[in-house]
Amino acid sequence: MKNKILSLFLLSALAISTASAQTYAHGRSSTYTWPKDKQVLEKLDKWQDQKFGMLIHFGLYSQLGIVESWSICAEEEDWIPRDSTITYDDYKRQYWNTINEFKPDKLNPSAWAAYGKKAGMNYAVFTTKHHDGFNLFDTKQSDFSVANGAFRNDPRKNVAKEVFNAFRDQGYMIGAYYSKPDWHSQYYWWDRYATPTRNNNYDTEKNSWRWGKFKEFTYNQIEELMNGDYGSIDILWLDGGWVRPARENDGQRAGKAYKGAQDIDMPKIAAMARRHQPGLLVVDRTVPGEYENYQTPERGIPETQLENPWESCITLGWDWGYVPTDQYKSPATVVHTLVEIVAKGGSLLLGIGPKPDGTLPQAVEQRLEKIGEWTLKNGEAIYNTRITPVYNDGSTWFTQSKDGKKIYAITNLEEGKPLPKTIIWKGNEPIKGSKVIFLQTGKTVSWKKTANGIEVNIPKGLPADQPALAFSFVTEK
Repeated sequence: MKNKILSLFLLSALAISTASAQTYAHGRSSTYTWPKDKQVLEKLDKWQDQKFGMLIHFGLYSQLGIVESWSICAEEEDWIPRDSTITYDDYKRQYWNTINEFKPDKLNPSAWAAYGKKAGMNYAVFTTKHHDGFNLFDTKQSDFSVANGAFRNDPRKNVAKEVFNAFRDQGYMIGAYYSKPDWHSQYYWWDRYATPTRNNNYDTEKNSWRWGKFKEFTYNQIEELMNGDYGSIDILWLDGGWVRPARENDGQRAGKAYKGAQDIDMPKIAAMARRHQPGLLVVDRTVPGEYENYQTPERGIPETQLENPWESCITLGWDWGYVPTDQYKSPATVVHTLVEIVAKGGSLLLGIGPKPDGTLPQAVEQRLEKIGEWTLKNGEAIYNTRITPVYNDGSTWFTQSKDGKKIYAITNLEEGKPLPKTIIWKGNEPIKGSKVIFLQTGKTVSWKKTANGIEVNIPKGLPADQPALAFSFVTEK
């Protein structure tokens, strides 16, 4: 069964290029509302300095080596295949029973954090619960958690706490991913009815008690994560944007059964979370308004620069969780993606899937180390920067220091091609007679203004596998 699923998955997976795109996996909000809370604004400014983060998907799907938890959803999509030789209900039961197999004996989140730091990552978002409802934290609201499965006798059974502590100890901002839908909960997918879509499968207006219990369940779980037992949390990253208050012509759902059905009272949840975690960034993905403190286009990059806070969440491999036959993007592709996103005003949240034993795939470790070779020398052009009015010329992207005193030009180089002798760009001209600094050496390089633009000479003897070259200079304002 597993081989069939993997083959179907790899055939259908979408490769994400660094080219600009506006086709996102779950859409992107069309409007943005700036927070009014001073502490939230301060936290948001700090988050915008980080630029590069790690999104960690880990759970029962890791044990099975399949596309997250989507295979238990009855929707027919190329990217959510499942075994066709058994009934849907039997498949769901088999999936739930994986709780008795998932046992990450080699769990080592400190190593995850260390490799992320090598890559230049500064914040992390961990899946405390995906849509399947399997909890990676010791919740008191459900028995369906890692603390009650095959890993229950291990002192590290509260996996989320282990992860948050490990990353916090290494200086990361901490984000808790939490799925608003919960396909294991009888308050969301009620066994009385079939489960035809990702949505709740009953009319909540006719069954208001049941939906009220789901709202209570959701509130209590989020409070468990926010109340201090898991330390300081910077970001509450809420997935499942179809769980939202219904509005007229809302394209997220269709049919009378879902009219007004999925309002979980975000004002109440956000207020509670911020009482425990002042300044908390609440990221209610794809739901525009005051509880989407930054936007999260998935598997794509906005076509143009955005002035509001945002991040692209993009996978390192084909998908978010661990798949044994996965194919990973090259370090140069990730660097190019990071450069473009930052120049357009965003941050890159790179998806990593640990193996079911709790270790990272060797190919992931190797790529993170290689990415870090570039960020270590050129990070000045990435971190703590902000957008510039002129942000792109061909393969060259521009950022500026937060105080506006320096401009950075970063030229993405084509993989496998020899290093150029010169780099030419238009726009963002250095002041006449000023220095242009080559960031990876900290030394000046010669440059001149030509009819084709600013021409910068590249030092000789550089390693041949440079993904990008970065320069700093001052310019006329």
